[in-house]
Amino acid sequence: RQASRVNRKQVPLREAEMAVPFIGSRIILISKSDIRYEGTLYAIDTVQATVALNNVRSYGTEDRRADNVIPPSDAVYKYIIFRGSDIKDLQVCETPADAAP
Repeated sequence: RQASRVNRKQVPLREAEMAVPFIGSRIILISKSDIRYEGTLYAIDTVQATVALNNVRSYGTEDRRADNVIPPSDAVYKYIIFRGSDIKDLQVCETPADAAP
């Protein structure tokens, strides 16, 4: 199954009301620092322009940066809130409906 891709430049967070059905979806987020995070979409705040993920893992910069490599972390963060301005790319990997038996 191909992941849905939302590019921050194409879809402003103000229009994120359409993303409400994606609450609970598995998300891959790439920060402007080129760090990949994976977690579950917990909330979207259109007023503060933030995206909250829970059960988040950081996979570091992987092969996206040669000059400032950030290694992956074994930690699982309960919640991380990202400012929309710090998001480079966001992909919906699995929606709650996809995960249901």
